Amino acid sequence: MSEARNRGSESTREVIVETALRLFRERGFDATTMRAIAAEAGVSVGNAYYYFEGKEALIQAYYDRAQAEHEQVCREFLARESSFAARLSGVLREWVRVSEPYHEFAVKFYKHAAEPTNPLSPFSAQSSPAREASIAIYREVVEGSRDRMNAELREELPELLWLLSMGMVLFWVHDTSPGCARTYRLIEVTVPLVDRLVGLSHLPGLRGITKDFIAAVHELRA
Repeated sequence: MSEARNRGSESTREVIVETALRLFRERGFDATTMRAIAAEAGVSVGNAYYYFEGKEALIQAYYDRAQAEHEQVCREFLARESSFAARLSGVLREWVRVSEPYHEFAVKFYKHAAEPTNPLSPFSAQSSPAREASIAIYREVVEGSRDRMNAELREELPELLWLLSMGMVLFWVHDTSPGCARTYRLIEVTVPLVDRLVGLSHLPGLRGITKDFIAAVHELRA
């Protein structure tokens, strides 16, 4: 009985999320109310609030869903690719592909996510689960790579790559090219540069620069 109830609860939750995302795309985030979401989903307003505290929580559910889907599609090529460049390029490209259906939606709500104090910001405490899961994927990119790199940089690289991906997200949000071709091109030209810099980091003549860079990262993080 409990298992059936759990399945029913999960089904209701998914219906609310799907309805909210559709209305956000159609009407915009600001113009969509929890009451409208509940009515379209066929549940009471109280029931909608039972599952989600508000619209921001629904966006967090979208973050979590998109992150889980991204992680799943990355599994196959991460298992077979060993070069750092191929692994990084694949993860970034798959993110664009997974996110493509939500491109128009992302354009509409990004102004909220861009506000530093907004719960929708990828840097907020509320976004921490999705953020940590995303950094974990980049940790897999680094740890599964057979390429040589500075040991200290290897430790810092997952979070730095996640920050790189945030820059890609910003570019993608404003990308109006067909099929987000310009974003794919950005990945194509950026990854070899990152790969080259990471590959040079272990060379004796550049270890000092790498060490200074890592120290700067630590200082800014603090």
